Amino acid sequence: MSIDDVDMDHEDEGAVTEKPGPGFLFRRKGASARKTVTFGDASEVSGSPMWSITALITLMAVWYLIKMGEEPLVNDRTFPSQRQTLDAFIEFWSDGYRRVSLWDHTYASLNRVIKGLVYGIVLGVPVGFAMGLSNRLRGFFDPIVELLRPVPPLALLPLFIVWFGIGESSKVNLLFFAAIWIMIIAARAGVLGVKGSKVHAAYSLGANKWQILRYVILPNALPDIFTGVRVALGVCWGTLVAAELTGTTTGLGATIFAASKFFRMDIVVVAIIIIGVIGVAMDLVMRFLEARLIPWRGKG
Repeated sequence: MSIDDVDMDHEDEGAVTEKPGPGFLFRRKGASARKTVTFGDASEVSGSPMWSITALITLMAVWYLIKMGEEPLVNDRTFPSQRQTLDAFIEFWSDGYRRVSLWDHTYASLNRVIKGLVYGIVLGVPVGFAMGLSNRLRGFFDPIVELLRPVPPLALLPLFIVWFGIGESSKVNLLFFAAIWIMIIAARAGVLGVKGSKVHAAYSLGANKWQILRYVILPNALPDIFTGVRVALGVCWGTLVAAELTGTTTGLGATIFAASKFFRMDIVVVAIIIIGVIGVAMDLVMRFLEARLIPWRGKG
């Protein structure tokens, strides 16, 4: 896309009234300049770790209570106790499952998720920027995005197997499909959320279109892009089990599917916990990077 597609006409000097912002920018009339806390703000979420610890203790307590006594509320065959889960984890750690070690299962799943996410970012962010910068490109891509975004990845699994085979390609492409729409929408929202006053200020200082794109639009869009990455990461982990249903014996999703067929619910719960722990760890890394790379988030 050419930067010329962007409607960024510079205001003539001496103009008395403020010219409206570019076509791809908008701002609310009378908007306040005070700091607003947005959903996913890393600086606000990490303020009180005590609440996170309390939530974890509560969850463990509920788990213990429903398995307490000789006749627990939930049968051991359908939901294991904490002791059974710990034993299954030790077994998984030392002996693996289906002749594959825990580390190989974890690496296979993590590799697929990261590949699908990276592909979604690499393609989704430029498309989102194009939609935010150009009305014509937004009109072209918007029907495609809105048509395919609601389609669940699991519904496309048979088609992906036919198109890309039963190997790694179909699984990575399914995760890519799950991530790309989130990244497109996040990048588009970030560009459209740039205030016109910032663009006018950059023009008054002599900036050209490319400098405005580099030093004004991109920094202001980064918070939305980071939030999109965090959301897409969660969606990819959620799609992983569906992606590993067929054509593989390695991966945490494949482990869940195989163990459930033999009613090894302890292994199923262990695999779910591992996915959750890895997901939380990756999200914490994203929050750390967000706080370091974009400290201006939520400050106007």
